This record gives sequence, C-alpha cells and structure tokens, in this order.
Amino acid sequence: MINGYDRPLYVLPFDHRSSYIKGLFNWQQPLTAEQTGEVAASKHLIYEGFKKAVEDGVRRDRAAILVDEEFGAEILRDAASSGYITCMSIEKSGVEEFQFEYGEDFAYHLEKFNPTFGKVLVRYNPEGNAEMNKRQAGRLRRLSEYLAKTSRLFMFELLLPPEKAQLQRVGGQEAYDRELRPKLMIETIRALQDAEVEPDVWKIEGLDVRQDCEKVVEAVRRDGRTKVGCIILGRGSDEKDVLRWLQTAAGVPGFIGFAVGRTTWWDTLAAWRRKEISSEAAAAQIARRFHEWADVFEPAPAGNR
Repeated sequence: MINGYDRPLYVLPFDHRSSYIKGLFNWQQPLTAEQTGEVAASKHLIYEGFKKAVEDGVRRDRAAILVDEEFGAEILRDAASSGYITCMSIEKSGVEEFQFEYGEDFAYHLEKFNPTFGKVLVRYNPEGNAEMNKRQAGRLRRLSEYLAKTSRLFMFELLLPPEKAQLQRVGGQEAYDRELRPKLMIETIRALQDAEVEPDVWKIEGLDVRQDCEKVVEAVRRDGRTKVGCIILGRGSDEKDVLRWLQTAAGVPGFIGFAVGRTTWWDTLAAWRRKEISSEAAAAQIARRFHEWADVFEPAPAGNR
C-alpha cells in the first residue's frame, strides 16, 4: 500500500548519537549515568529552541522534531502530548550498514512512543557492496511493511557515500556531488522501490540544480506514488550552502520542506557547553536559525502566516 505525505514539513533533527557524543562532549560510549543526563539535557535545550520557534511564528502543524529514544524519550513524550509532529530514529548509530537500533524489538519501541514518523538513515551506493545493499533492502522492506500495516509514516534519510573509484572517475568530492550523486540517488530510489521499500517522505542530500530536484521528485513519485514528499537535509554544512540547497528545492513541487540539524544548533551548543552563552540565549539562537530555514519555504512575514 502506497500512501505518502505531501503537506509542508519542517523538521528539526537532533537524533545524532555517536557523532554528537564524540564531537560535542569528547566522550566515548558507554556513558556514565551522569554523562547520559548531560547529553539528554543538551537535547532538551534544542527542544526548547524548537518550541520557541513555534511560539515565534513557525507553524505548529508543519513543525516536527526528530530525536532518538536513547537521549530523547522524555522529549518524544512531551512533543506528542503537545501535538507536535514527532519523528523517531530507528537505526543503530555510527555503523556503515543499516541495522535496527533495538534489533528484533524495533516494533515494540515504535509502539511504545507511537511517533508520527519512523525514520531511518541509510548509506546506500548502487555501485557499492551489492551484498550489503541486498541485506539492507531486506531489513528496510520489513520495516516499510510494518509501518504501513500499523498506519505509521516512514521517513527515509538517504546518504550516498562515494566509492573511491567514483571519486577517481569524476575527479573528487565536489564533482561527485554535482555530476554523479544526483544520478546515483535516482538509481537508488528506484532500486529500493523495486525492493518494496516505500517511504512516505524521502530525506534528500542537497542538490544545486533545480532540474536534479525535479528528477528526484519524478523518481519518488513514479508509478502512482503521487503523494510521496521530499525534504532537504543539511549535511552539517555552513549556512550559505544550506540556504542555497533550500532555495533550490523550495520552488519545486514535491519538495515539502527540510530537515536541518547540526547547522541549526551545533555551534550554539558548543558555546553553551563552554558556558559562553546562557540556556535562554542558546534556545533563542536555535529558534532564529530554524525560523530562517522555514522562511525559505514560507517567506511571508510571521504576522501574515
């Protein structure tokens, strides 16, 4: 059964785990109880920024959080009870091959929190490891079928890490992103659809050319998938790059919003951790940045929304 989600969707992701713990805190897992509490508190600060952005005019019915269960269980519960759109990550963090965070218990954890979206991050290169791709597709099909059966939505974050031979072929990362990745993205989307993996929303790495955005929408909506939507992710890039990607996608029917995480909050949280800014100032900075992304898709002044 193919449904899809084509309403505007503005996501603040902070489901990062391995990179978050190492990069912001310089810690290694397993964490102590005190360290776990500190990580959870930092995620609460991001959530406060999200709520402030909604108070300041980002539309509640379009605003969503994406957080993990490990450090964000309380946030998921509060956001759901407050009527926000919630997205919960299901994948194991920091591994090359997609695996369920809680193994065969993935369904129990989804039912426990009942998020609007179950979300996965998947690294998949169609010219890469064929056996790994096949294993991943099998697991993803199971998840896709479960989410559809239980009337939950499926968000799919697709990353296409380059193979060394591909970088050599085109002459480096920049050329790969511009010339090869858009084609590989469409090939991957088709391969996963053929494997009966049916996301409602595809979370897509930024594209510099409008025509590439249009081709991605054509791929995700092929063969009757007319309601499937795309959102742009930030890749942890600087504000200039993120704005360019959002502006390129915003005018393309089928691109319904964004999911920009690290660019929204990383520098602010680092300053907060160094005690250079207060919690209130940090939340306000996060809110302003999230509002900035939303304004690309809804440029009208807040008072006219």
